[in-house]
Amino acid sequence: MPGLEILAFPCNQFGGQEPGSNSEIKQFACTRCKAEFPIFDKVDVNGPSTAPVYQFLKSSAGGFLGDLIKWNFEKFLVDKNGKVVERYPPTTSPFQIEVRSCYS
Repeated sequence: MPGLEILAFPCNQFGGQEPGSNSEIKQFACTRCKAEFPIFDKVDVNGPSTAPVYQFLKSSAGGFLGDLIKWNFEKFLVDKNGKVVERYPPTTSPFQIEVRSCYS
Protein backbone atom coordinates (compact mmCIF):
# COMPACT_ATOMS: atom_id res chain seq x y z
CA MET A 1 0.00 0.00 0.00
CA PRO A 2 1.68 3.25 -1.05
CA GLY A 3 2.05 5.66 1.83
CA LEU A 4 1.41 3.16 4.62
CA GLU A 5 4.49 2.25 6.64
CA ILE A 6 4.59 -0.15 9.58
CA LEU A 7 7.12 0.62 12.30
CA ALA A 8 7.82 -1.92 15.04
CA PHE A 9 9.05 -1.03 18.53
CA PRO A 10 9.77 -4.22 20.54
CA CYS A 11 9.05 -4.06 24.27
CA ASN A 12 9.75 -6.51 27.08
CA GLN A 13 7.22 -5.06 29.54
CA PHE A 14 4.51 -7.64 28.77
CA GLY A 15 5.22 -11.06 30.20
CA GLY A 16 8.88 -10.96 29.14
CA GLN A 17 7.98 -11.58 25.48
CA GLU A 18 11.06 -9.75 24.13
CA PRO A 19 13.95 -10.81 26.39
CA GLY A 20 16.59 -10.91 23.64
CA SER A 21 18.99 -8.26 22.46
CA ASN A 22 17.96 -5.84 19.73
CA SER A 23 19.82 -7.86 17.10
CA GLU A 24 18.24 -11.14 18.29
CA ILE A 25 14.77 -9.61 18.15
CA LYS A 26 15.35 -8.27 14.62
CA GLN A 27 16.77 -11.58 13.42
CA PHE A 28 13.78 -13.50 14.82
CA ALA A 29 11.24 -11.09 13.32
CA CYS A 30 12.88 -11.10 9.90
CA THR A 31 13.63 -14.81 9.59
CA ARG A 32 10.81 -16.52 11.49
CA CYS A 33 8.03 -13.96 11.01
CA LYS A 34 9.11 -12.58 7.62
CA ALA A 35 8.90 -8.98 8.86
CA GLU A 36 9.42 -6.56 5.98
CA PHE A 37 9.23 -3.29 7.93
CA PRO A 38 11.59 -1.30 10.15
CA ILE A 39 12.17 -2.83 13.58
CA PHE A 40 13.57 -0.31 16.04
CA ASP A 41 15.50 -0.96 19.25
CA LYS A 42 13.60 -2.26 22.26
CA VAL A 43 11.77 0.48 24.22
CA ASP A 44 9.61 0.93 27.30
CA VAL A 45 6.04 1.93 26.47
CA ASN A 46 4.78 2.39 30.05
CA GLY A 47 6.27 3.76 33.24
CA PRO A 48 8.94 6.35 34.02
CA SER A 49 11.24 5.25 31.17
CA THR A 50 8.59 5.47 28.44
CA ALA A 51 10.19 6.21 25.08
CA PRO A 52 9.42 9.71 23.73
CA VAL A 53 7.59 8.30 20.70
CA TYR A 54 5.18 6.47 23.03
CA GLN A 55 4.77 9.53 25.26
CA PHE A 56 3.59 11.37 22.14
CA LEU A 57 1.37 8.55 20.84
CA LYS A 58 -0.33 7.95 24.18
CA SER A 59 -0.89 11.65 24.86
CA SER A 60 -2.46 12.00 21.41
CA ALA A 61 -4.84 9.03 21.65
CA GLY A 62 -5.98 7.70 25.01
CA GLY A 63 -7.02 4.08 25.15
CA PHE A 64 -9.17 1.72 27.18
CA LEU A 65 -6.72 1.95 30.09
CA GLY A 66 -6.14 5.69 29.73
CA ASP A 67 -2.65 6.31 28.45
CA LEU A 68 -1.31 2.86 29.42
CA ILE A 69 -0.42 0.41 26.68
CA LYS A 70 -2.44 -2.72 27.45
CA TRP A 71 -0.30 -5.38 25.72
CA ASN A 72 2.23 -5.91 22.95
CA PHE A 73 0.99 -5.23 19.42
CA GLU A 74 -1.13 -2.20 20.36
CA LYS A 75 -1.15 -0.05 17.23
CA PHE A 76 -1.41 3.61 16.26
CA LEU A 77 -2.32 5.01 12.85
CA VAL A 78 -0.46 8.28 12.23
CA ASP A 79 -1.09 10.42 9.17
CA LYS A 80 1.62 11.89 6.94
CA ASN A 81 1.59 15.10 9.01
CA GLY A 82 2.34 13.26 12.27
CA LYS A 83 -1.21 13.43 13.67
CA VAL A 84 -2.46 10.33 15.46
CA VAL A 85 -5.62 9.28 13.61
CA GLU A 86 -6.58 6.17 15.57
CA ARG A 87 -5.42 3.81 18.29
CA TYR A 88 -6.05 0.07 17.92
CA PRO A 89 -6.02 -2.76 20.47
CA PRO A 90 -3.57 -5.66 20.16
CA THR A 91 -6.28 -7.85 18.59
CA THR A 92 -6.64 -5.58 15.54
CA SER A 93 -4.91 -6.98 12.47
CA PRO A 94 -2.57 -4.66 10.54
CA PHE A 95 -4.62 -5.59 7.46
CA GLN A 96 -7.69 -3.97 9.05
CA ILE A 97 -5.69 -0.78 9.54
CA GLU A 98 -4.43 -0.90 5.96
CA VAL A 99 -8.01 -1.02 4.68
CA ARG A 100 -9.02 1.93 6.88
CA SER A 101 -6.02 3.99 5.76
CA CYS A 102 -7.10 3.54 2.13
CA TYR A 103 -10.29 5.46 2.87
CA SER A 104 -8.95 8.09 5.29
